[in-house]
Amino acid sequence: MQSSQSQQCKFRSGNLILVGMMGSGKTTMGRALARHLDKLFVDSDEEIQKRTGVTIPHIFDIEGEQGFRQRETAALGELVERDNLVLATGGGAVLAEQNRSMLQQNGVVIYLKAGVHDLWMRTRNDRNRPLLQTEDPYAKLTELYSQRDPLYLQVADIVVNTGKQSVHALMLQLVEEITAFRKGGQ
Repeated sequence: MQSSQSQQCKFRSGNLILVGMMGSGKTTMGRALARHLDKLFVDSDEEIQKRTGVTIPHIFDIEGEQGFRQRETAALGELVERDNLVLATGGGAVLAEQNRSMLQQNGVVIYLKAGVHDLWMRTRNDRNRPLLQTEDPYAKLTELYSQRDPLYLQVADIVVNTGKQSVHALMLQLVEEITAFRKGGQ
């Protein structure tokens, strides 16, 4: 349970932080939520690409996953200091304890949960996903899901299944859940 002081910080910032696997809809839903709620939308992966001037796959090639994760933690640290933001995090952002703590303290964390099959269908043709450039991307997604799902659940204030509903319907459902969560937490 969070202290009332950290709970106040979580609400005061007005930040909504989206976590979930690659392909769960964080960027799409983040843009829709930001537009609907009149907030600024930021995708942490896009922010890292802007700062470095290179793609995420290029960072993985040169610095490896560990180098990328260090850049991700630095970017998240700066982004969560802002207010009134909808932040879409990278799928692996929850791997570091420091990141999980930062996210939980600086906004309402929403886990966009999708099944492995749906994730695979959404990501199977995307060459900008370095972790899926393997012989068996479905098996890799399954492995990543089993590793990360408990971490997403650990940080999440709200969990929403991203199934077959439209982006607009899901966004409206999320707005209702965010409102209910804020009422219950204050």
